[in-house]
Amino acid sequence: MTAVRGVRWVATAVAALLCSCSLAPRYEPPRTEAVAAFKEAGDWMLSRPADAQSHGEWWEAFGDPKLNDLETRLNGGNPDLHAAVARFEQARALAREARSNVFPTLNANASAKRGKASANAPLSSALGGSPIAQNDFLAGVDLEWEVDLFGRLRNTAAAARAEAQSSAADLAAVQLALQAELASDYFSLRGADSTVHLLEDTLKTYDHAWQLTSNRYQEGIAAQADVDQADTQRQNARAQLAAVRLERAQFEHAIAVLMGQVPSLFTLEASALAGAPPSVDAGLPSTLLERRPDVGRAERAMAAANARIGVARAAWFPVFTLSGAAGFESISSSSWLRAPSRFWSVGPAGQVPLLDVGGRAAINTQARAAYDETVDTYRKATLVAYQEVEDNLASLHHLADELKADEAASTSAQSSAYHADQRYDAGVADYVEVTTTHAAALQAQRDAIAVRVAQFNSTVALVRATGGGWSASQLVAGRAQP
Repeated sequence: MTAVRGVRWVATAVAALLCSCSLAPRYEPPRTEAVAAFKEAGDWMLSRPADAQSHGEWWEAFGDPKLNDLETRLNGGNPDLHAAVARFEQARALAREARSNVFPTLNANASAKRGKASANAPLSSALGGSPIAQNDFLAGVDLEWEVDLFGRLRNTAAAARAEAQSSAADLAAVQLALQAELASDYFSLRGADSTVHLLEDTLKTYDHAWQLTSNRYQEGIAAQADVDQADTQRQNARAQLAAVRLERAQFEHAIAVLMGQVPSLFTLEASALAGAPPSVDAGLPSTLLERRPDVGRAERAMAAANARIGVARAAWFPVFTLSGAAGFESISSSSWLRAPSRFWSVGPAGQVPLLDVGGRAAINTQARAAYDETVDTYRKATLVAYQEVEDNLASLHHLADELKADEAASTSAQSSAYHADQRYDAGVADYVEVTTTHAAALQAQRDAIAVRVAQFNSTVALVRATGGGWSASQLVAGRAQP
């Protein structure tokens, strides 16, 4: 009969668990203002179709084999990415641990002891007042199960699962940021290569001009001031070349660190910036928040905070547990595992909070405030997402106009420098005009290269701003794979 009652208690506890409730508020992400189209896209985007735009491995759209190779190798060596993977694994393990607390725990134990009681111990007179030595052989299993009547454990597990999903989105955000940083450094390095090539050719021209001017001075045709100005011009070009080479070396070192390599053991051969950046379709504003891993991270953090409100509310209610034990106990090893040595026990227990001088109220206030913080963090993330897309659309639009103007200015400046050389050779212009026009031509060419680099980097930034092919659908039950 006692065993039957124990089974009934277990059945009652299971029924209570199945009927248990959750005290977490119904979760609904805050609504964002509807946006029909990106303002900065305008009509100019319509003439730049992006049907062939690469998704996922987005860098392949630039058509640069060396960049493709570097991006492929990035995942294997970058320490920041490895650290983000480790954080994700930690969060996923914590989610599994929290989930396990919903289920019963079963432990096995065994012991063998021999001891002697004191002859002067309490109640020893009932045993004749003599010390008694005896054995105690014990083997059994213990069961512990918290009946999650008010959803404390399930909300804790839900919060941990949402945090694991947030960590997965954070990993994707770190990965995308590193990929974009690598691409940006790579294009900046190639821009430096183009500038180095320009300055080396210019320096050859300036050295030749200085030599000709020196010869003219020796022949009494040119003044010493002309020689000095020619020398000043070539030395300035040499200084600019050294500065750009330094900049190029620093970009190469930055790429080495991104690849997880020692800079002294990493080298990229020089190659001029070639081609034009690909067209990038910014997509619909209504889907932007689903394509940004940082927004996904903020939304999952908000979901975790919402579940923790349910955990805090459950602190006001009783905690019910079901425990049981069964096994064999004997004072003799020969009868240890026989039927008469069997024992068992099963029964529920409850703990009701009565007085804590405001502790639970403080926990509830803290949980609600933490949720409010994540709501504002999410709203800020959405605003930044729209801003970054608009910024880079505007950048690409206006950089195209700037490049057109810079290339026209470069053509005019080179023509002006050529005619200044002709005027100087004809003796109708001084050397100041020559140096001024050549300096303007060089600067115009450098400006055009800088704008082309900015176009590539803005394209990379737009890819990052639109998520780089990521989707919130990848966050499935905290098991998202980056």
